Amino acid sequence: MSGQEQDDFFMQQALALAARAAELGEVPVGAVLVKDGQVIGQGFNQPVRAHDVTAHAEIQALRDAGQHLGNYRLPGTTLYVTIEPCTMCYGAIVHARVQRLVFGATEPKYGAVVSGQQLAQSGRFNHQPQISSGILAGPCGQMMRDFFAQRRLQGRQTVTRP
Repeated sequence: MSGQEQDDFFMQQALALAARAAELGEVPVGAVLVKDGQVIGQGFNQPVRAHDVTAHAEIQALRDAGQHLGNYRLPGTTLYVTIEPCTMCYGAIVHARVQRLVFGATEPKYGAVVSGQQLAQSGRFNHQPQISSGILAGPCGQMMRDFFAQRRLQGRQTVTRP
């Protein structure tokens, strides 16, 4: 499998996890952590359900992999995530020593890797993961747009007018 085929394959798995988040009413973000071609961690957004502000997809995948490997350091891994990580998640990726970060769609409002704060370009971290973006960006971004469009529609339907 070529590099692009592998990226597409694992991003499809992350998209399936994002769909699970959406089914639960969570913002649809999914993440898969891979080492040597094998999934070692996965997660999807569930801060509302878990009552945990840190329960982002990336954090869930890193925690899962840490338990799997028995170590919080995750060198030689690639994290696939449907949407550009936020500041908290990018910090965790750096601390875990993830080798490569692959994400689908950028997140202009809260994305902190190449959008917003552009932390990947800051040069202030002792570890710098390789960054690849735009992998299946269309479906990743569309899932978010559809989710929030549905949310807005539901909000309008619950508004009572005099």
